[in-house]
Amino acid sequence: MAGPDYDSEIKQLTSTMHTIEQVLDLPAMEREIADLGVQVAAPDLWDDQANATRVTGRLSALQGQVERFRSLQQRIDDLAVLAELAAEEADDDTLAEAESELAKVKKAVEGLEVRTLLSGEYDEREAIVTIRSGAGGVDAADFAETLMRMYTRWAERNKYPVEVYDISYAEEAGIKSAEFAIHAPYAYGTLSVDAGTHRLVRISPFDNQGRRQTSFAAVEVVPQLEQTDEIEVDENDIRTDVFRSGGPGGQSVNTTDSAVRLTHIPTGIVVSCQNEKSQLQNKAAAMIVLKAKLLAKKKAEEAALKKDLKGDVAASWGDQMRNYVLNPYQIVKDLRTGYETGNPQAVFDGDIDGFLEAGIRWRRGAEKSADA
Repeated sequence: MAGPDYDSEIKQLTSTMHTIEQVLDLPAMEREIADLGVQVAAPDLWDDQANATRVTGRLSALQGQVERFRSLQQRIDDLAVLAELAAEEADDDTLAEAESELAKVKKAVEGLEVRTLLSGEYDEREAIVTIRSGAGGVDAADFAETLMRMYTRWAERNKYPVEVYDISYAEEAGIKSAEFAIHAPYAYGTLSVDAGTHRLVRISPFDNQGRRQTSFAAVEVVPQLEQTDEIEVDENDIRTDVFRSGGPGGQSVNTTDSAVRLTHIPTGIVVSCQNEKSQLQNKAAAMIVLKAKLLAKKKAEEAALKKDLKGDVAASWGDQMRNYVLNPYQIVKDLRTGYETGNPQAVFDGDIDGFLEAGIRWRRGAEKSADA
């Protein structure tokens, strides 16, 4: 059987990488890295912790993206050398190594190419993710906590900083809800395709009769607010409640009444923050989330695309977008794209790039069809 045409394959990969470089605008990214490096070196950087976290997170994420591109570019160059060596020596082991590396590089380039599809108004923003347990009782609360772990593990894999604003723990196990930010360029564009209802089917560890249980959790994703965004909030429209922070099983996050809950009365949007040490800091963080949600709601209403932007879902039967089945067989399947894997544990450990990439391609296809 004839092997791959390496000259043709490498030429195609090089062409794709050139297109990706233009779309990503690497020179602009490197200029921003240099500017952020100057800010990080400033002795008073940590006088403003919120800004310092944003700056260092942005710098780390940009450096990671540039490194990913350069590393992949180097792998293509190395592949060309390996393929040439394999052809000259006609060695089976070297030929097998070259073919294996070609497959891996093609997959990596395809993954990077997906970034070029993120061209929406807010796609380049950082993301605020909200997870809520839905129908299914304690299993749903446990599932919601598993999903939070899945997204934070995904962020860790990519070296993206995560900032937890609020967690509301359920009484027996799991969480009622959680709100956290993922500080990375294009986090919103990437994760927004996961907004919707997620469904879990398994033998319930909380059922002493060992019955199969179906439970649901909702994922909402909104873009992080930036200073250039125009969103006015009347203080008279906000009700502020203060309560004591705390965790499960007697865990004490903060024993003072420093946690803050903001309710935007006209829209009914409620956000909480208990991660900071002072009431003032928690209120400021909660206001960031509230404004981000109000901006998302405003833009979604203007475009009549609330479901796409906000992911507002019921978390129950009939509107799920992804199934996680652990019994009687094991599979995770996206109902929109058809993408699936037989390794749920890897998915729960943060291996969700395949689902995100398929979702981004599916969304772009749907947008093209709508424009046609």
